[in-house]
Amino acid sequence: KSQAVSFLLHMANLVLWASLSLLFNTITLLPLSTNAISSCNGPCKTLNDCSGQLICINGKCNDDPDVGTTICSKGGSTSPTPSTGSCQSSGNLICNGGDGGGPSACDEIFHENTERVVALSTGWYNRGSRCGKMIRITAKNGRSVTAKVVDECDSCQWL
Repeated sequence: KSQAVSFLLHMANLVLWASLSLLFNTITLLPLSTNAISSCNGPCKTLNDCSGQLICINGKCNDDPDVGTTICSKGGSTSPTPSTGSCQSSGNLICNGGDGGGPSACDEIFHENTERVVALSTGWYNRGSRCGKMIRITAKNGRSVTAKVVDECDSCQWL
C-alpha cells in the first residue's frame, strides 16, 4: 500500500512540474512571438507587424504603393535628394530586434518602427554632422516625408 501511495505522489509531482513548466514557457515565450517584425513577404496582421515602410497586404508584408517603396520588388527603394543625387535603402531597422545590430549612432537609443527616422550613407552622414536634422525624402511618385537623421548606414551605397 505504501508503494502505491509513493507512486501516486511521485506522479502528482511530475504532473505538477510539467504543468508549471508549460505555464512558465507560455508566459515567457508568447510575447516574443507576438512582437515579431516581418520583412518582405513575412506574415502580418497589422501595420506594426511589418518593418520599415512595408505594409500588411493580405497577411504578408509588402511594398507600400502609396509611398512608392520597392524594397520587396527590387531589393531597395530609391529616393532623390535635393542637389546631391540619390541613395538606396538597405531595409535595416534601428529598432530593438532589427537588422541594424545596435542603437542609433546619433542618440544611442533604439527607435520605434513607427518613428520617422533615417540612417544616411557614410558620405551623407559626414561624421555625424547631420545628426538630429530633419531631411525630406521624396519617392519616385512625388510623395515625400520628412525624417530625423539618427544613424549612419554602413551598407548603404551611393548611386
